[in-house]
Amino acid sequence: MMDLTQPQWVKHVVFHPFEGFEDLRWKKGGTLKYTVIIIIALFFALIAYDRWCGFQFRPLPDAMFSVVPYIMRSVVYFLAWVLGNWAICTLLDGEGTMKNICIYSSYALIPYIVSTYVNVFLTHILVRDEQVFFSTVYYIGLIWSGLLLFNAIKAVHQYTFTKTVAAIILTLIAMLIILFLAVLFLSLFQKVYVFFYSLYTEILYRVRV
Repeated sequence: MMDLTQPQWVKHVVFHPFEGFEDLRWKKGGTLKYTVIIIIALFFALIAYDRWCGFQFRPLPDAMFSVVPYIMRSVVYFLAWVLGNWAICTLLDGEGTMKNICIYSSYALIPYIVSTYVNVFLTHILVRDEQVFFSTVYYIGLIWSGLLLFNAIKAVHQYTFTKTVAAIILTLIAMLIILFLAVLFLSLFQKVYVFFYSLYTEILYRVRV
């Protein structure tokens, strides 16, 4: 295969889901730079979908706005997926490195991200009775990304079909464990912080008195 530029590699893996990731693996294409760009695009896509969709398709957003839920749904979930898949597939003799899992998984998200932006645009030109077009675009992007993600994991670890299915299921379980431990750690950290802050303010009060 001829050498491709990075934008061409992205296009190749998106439009050739079955052989694209295999080609990417053997030619060692893909960079973390594009992964960062894709995750940022996902972050803003989630915000756009919740905040800027037409009122006929989405309820009006709350006046209060926080980026934390969107960081959770984009960056944190993605990192949990990468870490969980790397941990599981290390035990299952997978050949993929954490870097490659990160790159390949991010490329697989492109159809979903694009479909989200397209739907935000469609909500401003369609009426409620034409929601079937809105739903069609959403499911096309979701299924396309799911197919790409499956082939990405299959290619990066050189797994069979059955082993890829098992790896994805175990990765989802690992994600839940990672997120649970993360929430537990943050809760513990918050309690420790509150304890030492209360101790500090009490000592400060005693000194002043």
